[in-house]
Amino acid sequence: MEAYNKFEDNYEEKYEVQWGKLKAALDEENIEDFRFDFLDMHPYDQAMFFMDQPKENRLKVYAYLSPEEIAELVESMELEDTLEYFAEMDPRFASMALAEMAVDNSVDILNELDKEQVASFLTIMDKEAADEIKQLLHYEEKTAGSIMTTEFVALYLTQTAGEAMQELKAKAPDAETIYYLYILDDDKRLVGVLSIRDLIVADENALIEEIMSEKIVAVSVAKDQEDVAQMFRDYDFLALPVVDFQNHLLGIITVDDILDVMEEEASEDYSKLAAVSEVERTDDNAFISAKKRLPWLIILLFLGMFTASLIGRFENTLNQVAVLAIFIPLIAGMAGNTGTQALAVAVRGLATGDYGKQGKAKLILREAGTGLITGTVCGIVITIVIYLWKGEIFLGILVGVSIMATLVIATLAGSLIPMLMDRFKIDPAVASGPFITTINDIISILIYFGMATAFMQFLI
Repeated sequence: MEAYNKFEDNYEEKYEVQWGKLKAALDEENIEDFRFDFLDMHPYDQAMFFMDQPKENRLKVYAYLSPEEIAELVESMELEDTLEYFAEMDPRFASMALAEMAVDNSVDILNELDKEQVASFLTIMDKEAADEIKQLLHYEEKTAGSIMTTEFVALYLTQTAGEAMQELKAKAPDAETIYYLYILDDDKRLVGVLSIRDLIVADENALIEEIMSEKIVAVSVAKDQEDVAQMFRDYDFLALPVVDFQNHLLGIITVDDILDVMEEEASEDYSKLAAVSEVERTDDNAFISAKKRLPWLIILLFLGMFTASLIGRFENTLNQVAVLAIFIPLIAGMAGNTGTQALAVAVRGLATGDYGKQGKAKLILREAGTGLITGTVCGIVITIVIYLWKGEIFLGILVGVSIMATLVIATLAGSLIPMLMDRFKIDPAVASGPFITTINDIISILIYFGMATAFMQFLI
């Protein structure tokens, strides 16, 4: 551990020194020294340095680096961060940088810009690069088509291994990955796949048809990106081919793109579970953050008013047995907590596909059993506590039974609501924690005061 800490300290010290040299080179406008030290760094470290600089220094970096070097730098950043930088670049330089990037990454950036900006960049851009980008821009967002790249290596059945190797050498510099080589027939339909290892060890006179594998896993161009991510997880692939309805190969999706998708989907689900309409960024100002949070809060405000009106309907019960008010937060809180726990399990199960493997009925029964056990235990505990505290055995039984019933129903609600939403093609993460909590508040109040009103003669 000591050796690791020493290595980490040396690493940080090394880059602190290097950053100091780079800043000095920018201040002195020493292009040669800046390029030598900057290009010696890993692209991720380049991106970290670049994003740490004020605008005047970033403008110098654009002048000192080529569009290809800027493209490599930008591809190491988060998508949200890149938009600001493209806005401050000269449009012609920005279009050249976009043309140098992997096509799918360029499309991701252009999808975030308005139509006028996109048209401007594509008009200035090299025609070949613009045509490639246009092919992907028309695909619907968050589908396989929108995240695929057209930079791959395809071979034909009739080629020999030797010919394929020569073609691979020619195409590899422009391909995003060469782990897998995709085999096409004369109609350009996907018929097989070949690993780079199998090609290397094959006899150079062997036909591709003889050494390829016909066990192909491909995705439709219209498939949802979340489903594609699930396939990567299940099959442990580094890349997946994307085909149209006639099985023509359109592009490939690589694992690095899927990692971005997983992060994006996780961020969205987390925001929805927290009742935030959009993903918040750390650099959002107070007004933007409030704007993103308010829609759900307004809905929850009205639901809360409904809960308050329910309590008002039991005003007579409260007037006769005021001690009942003490346990309202306890019962409502327990319902919200257990409902949120069940919700988290349900949303995760739907996201990972576990429900498809185990069966929803089995998981609902499990959650019902869990709610019954936890409700019974909590009900017995609170009954004993209230009896020892207040000396009222029936009050303890009332609160204990209310908690038991509430926990069973709240657990089932936390499981069933996301499943129903998923059935109606609504994102189950919309069944957010605060939403489930409020619904369970209403259920718990009805159960608690309904039972108290029914058995009032035992409480007075």
